[in-house]
Amino acid sequence: MQLYECVFIIRQDLSSAQVETITNEFCAIITDNKGSVVKQEYWGLKTMAYKIKKNRKGHYIMLNFEADAGTVAEFDRRMGLHEDILRTLIIAIDAVDPEPSIMMQNKSERSSSDAGDASAA
Repeated sequence: MQLYECVFIIRQDLSSAQVETITNEFCAIITDNKGSVVKQEYWGLKTMAYKIKKNRKGHYIMLNFEADAGTVAEFDRRMGLHEDILRTLIIAIDAVDPEPSIMMQNKSERSSSDAGDASAA
Protein backbone atom coordinates (compact mmCIF):
# COMPACT_ATOMS: atom_id res chain seq x y z
CA MET A 1 0.00 0.00 0.00
CA GLN A 2 1.09 3.54 -0.81
CA LEU A 3 1.02 6.61 1.45
CA TYR A 4 -0.98 9.62 0.25
CA GLU A 5 -1.61 13.17 1.37
CA CYS A 6 -4.94 14.78 0.57
CA VAL A 7 -5.93 18.41 1.12
CA PHE A 8 -9.50 19.39 0.41
CA ILE A 9 -11.61 22.53 0.79
CA ILE A 10 -15.20 22.46 2.03
CA ARG A 11 -17.73 25.27 1.50
CA GLN A 12 -17.61 28.15 3.99
CA ASP A 13 -21.30 28.12 4.98
CA LEU A 14 -21.15 24.72 6.69
CA SER A 15 -20.82 24.42 10.47
CA SER A 16 -17.85 22.76 12.17
CA ALA A 17 -20.02 19.75 12.98
CA GLN A 18 -20.97 19.32 9.32
CA VAL A 19 -17.31 19.63 8.28
CA GLU A 20 -16.36 16.96 10.82
CA THR A 21 -19.14 14.69 9.51
CA ILE A 22 -17.91 15.04 5.92
CA THR A 23 -14.33 14.38 7.00
CA ASN A 24 -15.37 11.25 8.92
CA GLU A 25 -17.39 10.10 5.90
CA PHE A 26 -14.30 10.23 3.69
CA CYS A 27 -12.10 8.61 6.35
CA ALA A 28 -14.66 5.77 6.42
CA ILE A 29 -14.22 5.25 2.66
CA ILE A 30 -10.52 4.64 3.26
CA THR A 31 -10.94 2.37 6.29
CA ASP A 32 -13.80 0.38 4.73
CA ASN A 33 -11.50 -0.50 1.81
CA LYS A 34 -8.69 -1.85 4.05
CA GLY A 35 -6.75 1.42 4.19
CA SER A 36 -5.82 3.46 7.24
CA VAL A 37 -5.88 7.16 8.07
CA VAL A 38 -2.48 8.01 9.56
CA LYS A 39 -2.98 11.72 10.32
CA GLN A 40 -5.86 14.18 10.13
CA GLU A 41 -5.69 17.98 10.57
CA TYR A 42 -8.31 20.70 10.40
CA TRP A 43 -6.56 23.88 9.25
CA GLY A 44 -9.56 26.15 9.79
CA LEU A 45 -11.70 28.53 7.78
CA LYS A 46 -9.34 30.40 5.46
CA THR A 47 -9.72 33.07 2.80
CA MET A 48 -8.88 31.81 -0.69
CA ALA A 49 -6.85 33.73 -3.25
CA TYR A 50 -9.77 33.68 -5.69
CA LYS A 51 -13.41 32.64 -5.70
CA ILE A 52 -14.21 28.98 -6.26
CA LYS A 53 -17.85 28.27 -7.09
CA LYS A 54 -18.81 31.72 -5.70
CA ASN A 55 -17.06 31.08 -2.35
CA ARG A 56 -14.36 33.38 -0.95
CA LYS A 57 -13.53 31.21 2.08
CA GLY A 58 -13.35 27.51 2.79
CA HIS A 59 -12.69 24.95 5.52
CA TYR A 60 -9.29 23.31 4.84
CA ILE A 61 -8.68 19.70 5.87
CA MET A 62 -5.54 17.59 5.41
CA LEU A 63 -5.49 13.78 5.57
CA ASN A 64 -2.50 11.46 5.43
CA PHE A 65 -3.55 7.92 4.67
CA GLU A 66 -2.34 4.56 3.44
CA ALA A 67 -4.36 2.81 0.76
CA ASP A 68 -4.18 0.94 -2.52
CA ALA A 69 -4.79 2.52 -5.94
CA GLY A 70 -8.39 1.32 -6.23
CA THR A 71 -9.32 2.88 -2.89
CA VAL A 72 -7.73 6.19 -3.87
CA ALA A 73 -9.62 6.17 -7.17
CA GLU A 74 -12.94 5.62 -5.36
CA PHE A 75 -12.04 8.25 -2.73
CA ASP A 76 -11.25 10.79 -5.47
CA ARG A 77 -14.40 9.93 -7.43
CA ARG A 78 -16.66 10.45 -4.41
CA MET A 79 -14.94 13.72 -3.54
CA GLY A 80 -15.60 14.97 -7.05
CA LEU A 81 -19.29 14.09 -6.72
CA HIS A 82 -19.78 15.68 -3.29
CA GLU A 83 -21.50 19.05 -3.65
CA ASP A 84 -19.90 20.64 -0.54
CA ILE A 85 -16.28 19.98 -1.56
CA LEU A 86 -14.80 22.81 -3.63
CA ARG A 87 -11.31 21.48 -4.43
CA THR A 88 -9.13 18.44 -3.73
CA LEU A 89 -5.49 17.57 -4.14
CA ILE A 90 -4.18 14.04 -3.61
CA ILE A 91 -0.46 13.28 -3.89
CA ALA A 92 1.62 10.17 -3.19
CA ILE A 93 4.25 10.63 -0.48
CA ASP A 94 7.20 8.59 0.78
CA ALA A 95 6.65 9.06 4.53
CA VAL A 96 4.27 10.78 6.92
CA ASP A 97 5.81 13.47 9.09
CA PRO A 98 4.69 12.81 12.69
CA GLU A 99 5.06 16.50 13.58
CA PRO A 100 2.16 18.93 13.01
CA SER A 101 2.14 20.43 9.52
CA ILE A 102 3.39 23.96 8.82
CA MET A 103 -0.21 25.21 8.83
CA MET A 104 -0.78 23.87 12.36
CA GLN A 105 2.60 25.16 13.60
CA ASN A 106 1.76 28.67 12.38
CA LYS A 107 -1.62 28.47 14.11
CA SER A 108 -0.07 27.52 17.48
CA GLU A 109 2.63 30.20 17.18
CA ARG A 110 -0.03 32.86 16.60
CA SER A 111 -2.13 31.75 19.57
CA SER A 112 0.87 31.64 21.92
CA SER A 113 2.12 35.07 20.78
CA ASP A 114 -1.40 36.52 21.22
CA ALA A 115 -1.48 35.19 24.79
CA GLY A 116 1.94 36.74 25.45
CA ASP A 117 0.79 40.10 24.10
CA ALA A 118 -2.35 40.04 26.28
CA SER A 119 -0.40 39.32 29.46
CA ALA A 120 2.12 42.10 28.69
CA ALA A 121 -0.64 44.72 28.34
